[in-house]
Amino acid sequence: MKNVFLEGEQHHVFSWDKLGNIKEGRGDLGETMPVLVYRLLEYSMNHVLAEEFGVEKADELFRKAGYKAGCEFAKNELDLSQDVNGLFAQLQKVLREMRIGILRVEQMIEKEHAIVLTVAEDLDCSGLPLTNEVVCHFDEGFIGGILETYTHKPYVVRETDCWASGDRVCRFRCVENE
Repeated sequence: MKNVFLEGEQHHVFSWDKLGNIKEGRGDLGETMPVLVYRLLEYSMNHVLAEEFGVEKADELFRKAGYKAGCEFAKNELDLSQDVNGLFAQLQKVLREMRIGILRVEQMIEKEHAIVLTVAEDLDCSGLPLTNEVVCHFDEGFIGGILETYTHKPYVVRETDCWASGDRVCRFRCVENE
């Protein structure tokens, strides 16, 4: 059996095709799993990265991973040829169908080249205990990757409100990074 992660010179490069055929591979169990399993992976990985490199570096690495995932997600799951309203409508639908979260465009601030988004029932944090911090760094990168893939302009995305900080939605400020 060939290992797709060790093929050729690009064995370490993530791309959508390396996710495989989930329907074929999980014929009995299907494509869904409990959120708990996802969070086991995410938070154990975050813990190890923070121990090895420090919290700031761990957050940066999660943003980078989210960014890569967001770029691939946008290219493979979204119609990037539509106008911005169509894109956000489709993104809302896909995120809900995939049970990632319930997206809402709260504000489009044209003069600042900024967008404020909220995500309710966020896969990463909804239901976490109160820690008075924002924790959705993967989501920051994920949203940034989607926006950059669509606009061809880089975005800095930062979470301003989070379930873990006491809010009931995650709020992200997305600013074009000129």
